[in-house]
Amino acid sequence: MKVTVVGAGAVGASCAEYIAIKNFASEVVLIDIKEGFAEGKAMDLMQTASLNSFDTKVTGTTNDYSKTANSDVAVITSGIPRKPGMTREELISTNAGIVKTVAENLIKHSPDVIIIVVSNPMDTMTYLAHKATGLPKNRIIGMGGALDSARFKYRLSEALDCPASDVDGMVIGGHSDTGMIPLTRLATRNSVPVSKFLSQDQMDHVKEETKVGGATLTKLLGTSAWYAPGAAVSALVQAIACDLNKMFPCSSLLDGEYGLSDVCVGVPVIIGRNGIERIVEIELDDAEKTNLEESTAAVKKTNEILTEMNLI
Repeated sequence: MKVTVVGAGAVGASCAEYIAIKNFASEVVLIDIKEGFAEGKAMDLMQTASLNSFDTKVTGTTNDYSKTANSDVAVITSGIPRKPGMTREELISTNAGIVKTVAENLIKHSPDVIIIVVSNPMDTMTYLAHKATGLPKNRIIGMGGALDSARFKYRLSEALDCPASDVDGMVIGGHSDTGMIPLTRLATRNSVPVSKFLSQDQMDHVKEETKVGGATLTKLLGTSAWYAPGAAVSALVQAIACDLNKMFPCSSLLDGEYGLSDVCVGVPVIIGRNGIERIVEIELDDAEKTNLEESTAAVKKTNEILTEMNLI
């Protein structure tokens, strides 16, 4: 299994590190436009191999996509990160051109690749990758929901004062502060609904803290987070590499599912060797349906900018 990670910044390097440490890939290629940057990150990671007991080969290259040839999975993290006070949508003017070029270069050298999109605004960048490459819908995956769900489970475990491993829950909808839909109604602690342990006020607080999870970290760090995004990506890549048929909420191109079409938005999917093996349609209540429709409408509005920029 060969994995390419485009962008050797904090998120990309974390992706490469977690993938290497899990030891399921034979090779990870880091690529960046900054001269020597990916090579340096790769060398630094390889110097941890004996300490962390992994055999994955990590290499770096400066903007040479021929080194990514025959990748099974490619992760796009490239683009500028969020700064404090900046929305994911404000990144589009810079990141759209980058993501389009990257996706086209990846396909040129790895026509069978499965692409995982991390760059923000993630749902719109996932949609752009579809339009730029024409790949089947199963082979382009937006990472956002996997990360948002991990943040949701963190906030739930915090409110419940229990280990995160006790908790299960998911976030659907757009990967934005207003578009996320944490499904508190379906969240559980060891199969018991969290409503048995938490008041409605507590669950509402968890929901709101989850929705601003990225913005909270950006304010604290001065830039986007990287550990949890890297871990979320590595979980998706592992599910593909090991054909786990594991369910994650991911941004997926919808074609009638949930009554929605021609948009990428977070819904539960099964991830296996072919990427998105299938989209899972769960039963939503009226409020959740309305929230998903509103979230999708906001994503489509952002997607219109791609047309204005003549990118699709």
